[in-house]
Amino acid sequence: MDTPVEPDGRITALGNQLIGIHLALREELEQLREDADAWLDGRGERPRELRAHCLAFCSALTRHHTGEDGGAFPALAPQHPELRPVIEELEHDHRAVTAILRAVEDLVADESALDPARVRAELEGLTALLESHFVYEEKRLVAALNALPAPAGDAESLLGRPVT
Repeated sequence: MDTPVEPDGRITALGNQLIGIHLALREELEQLREDADAWLDGRGERPRELRAHCLAFCSALTRHHTGEDGGAFPALAPQHPELRPVIEELEHDHRAVTAILRAVEDLVADESALDPARVRAELEGLTALLESHFVYEEKRLVAALNALPAPAGDAESLLGRPVT
């Protein structure tokens, strides 16, 4: 993956890229929730479409968190030991998000047994957790990520593949 550049040719800092990834994930989650609500209210596509959208979103979010756990966090920890408790909290969040993603995937796996109330509840819980997680991560890590030297790795290896 090429390192993104600003219109004036400057390299985009990793912290700014993190914010961009979070914005894209927020938009995808909002669309997923709208699709789920539409179907659950009888206005949208059949469950197979909902399942595909859920799986695509879950995959994108998992790639991002895996990239952070294996790339950005290990790159930050030695240079910013004061951030270790923050990183541990974020890793804890990643595990909680993974559990919710599994629950969502399980709920949408069987088209004939979809429980609208449970699907909505899991998506609402996921939304609340992710919003809190993203805000906390952005407040605590963006400046440190922006300060990482360019040779620390490309954005994809540190932050996971961007959402497309």
